[in-house]
This record gives sequence, structure tokens and C-alpha cells, in this order.
Amino acid sequence: MAAPTPDSFSSAPPKRRAADVAYDAIEALLSTMQLQPGSQIVEAELAERTGLGRTPVREALMRMVSIGLIVQQPRRGLLVSTIDLADHLDVVQTRRVLERLIAACSARRATALQRTEIVRCAEMMVEAAGRGDLTDYMRADHALDLVNHQASHNDSGVKAVVPLIVQCRRFWYAYQHEGEIVEGAHAHLDLARGIATGDEAAAIAGAERLMDYLEVFARKIIDK
Repeated sequence: MAAPTPDSFSSAPPKRRAADVAYDAIEALLSTMQLQPGSQIVEAELAERTGLGRTPVREALMRMVSIGLIVQQPRRGLLVSTIDLADHLDVVQTRRVLERLIAACSARRATALQRTEIVRCAEMMVEAAGRGDLTDYMRADHALDLVNHQASHNDSGVKAVVPLIVQCRRFWYAYQHEGEIVEGAHAHLDLARGIATGDEAAAIAGAERLMDYLEVFARKIIDK
């Protein structure tokens, strides 16, 4: 199965900052392990690979350094952060708190169009999972996160959760052969339907099911 490209995860809407487009493109490379943990980052190569200028790529990389997705080491330059198995459960548990908050905010604040789109993205995940299409699954997952975050109108929560989501995606993508993607897709659908109904309790329950899925998955890998 071909690995998704950066463009698979997002199509840049008009007037987006070039640095934001670069961030999304590099995040896709990180999430899908096309940039391997511990590997060196070469700015010029990333600019060529993403088709973007070196300035927005540099700005995106510095943003990733600030949230720990990229590390800067003396004499070695920029490196992709490693996946720390011992730390990953803390990542999931911290994300759980933030996902509950964001789900509740989205249930309360989403527009009718956003509610429809959130469910559509989750249904696309279920359909892709049924076909075993990891590329489409990851694309729809990313799209669901984007609309959910926009609908929440909680910028501080979104800024805190995004690096945790990328860490979870990297972990999941690295070990997805151990997981059941259909189960993951239906957990996302529960979250989406909870938000769509405007029922905060149902949205939170959906977020909990999703985090339970990710925690069980993580424990399966860690306990091996």
C-alpha cells in the first residue's frame, strides 16, 4: 500500500500562510513515518520535497522545535524526535483531557455545516477502514481533526493537543499492523455523532471511546 503524501492530508485553502501549508506538509511526512524518528532534517531537501520555499519551511520547523516534534542538537542540527514508548501513555492520557474539552466545545459551538462535515469525515474513515485503505483513512482522520478544531473555537486547547495528535499518529502508523482500524474508525464516528447532536455528554463519551482505543492499542505495543 502506498504511503500517503503530504498533499494527501490537506489541500491548502486560499490565502493560507505559506508557513502553515509547510507545517501541514511536514506534519504529514512525520505522521506517516516518511521522516523517520531520529533522522536528520535537511531544510533544502524538505523545501524541494514539499515544493515550498525555504523560508516557510524554516518557520514551520522552528514551530515544530518549540513543541518537541523536531529536536535541535549541537553539531547535529535538526532531528526528528524519537518515539518514546515509555512516555507514550502519558501522551495519550494528556491528550484524553484535551480531547474531552475540545469535543464539548465543538458540541456547543459548531455550526450546522461543521456538524455535517464532522460526521462525513468520520463516515469516510469507516468506509476506508472497511476497504483497508490506510491512505484514505489517514486523510479523513486529518480532515476530521481540522473541522473539529475549527468548530471548537478553543485555540489554546487546539494548540496544546495538536503535537500530541501528531505523536499519536506517528505511533499508530508505526505499529498499525497491530491495531484494528475498523474499531478506530467507529470510535471516531461515535465522537463525530456526539458533536453533531450538540450533546456535550455524548461528545465527551465519544472522545473517551477514542482515547480508550488509543490507550489499549498503546498498551498492547508497550507490553510486548
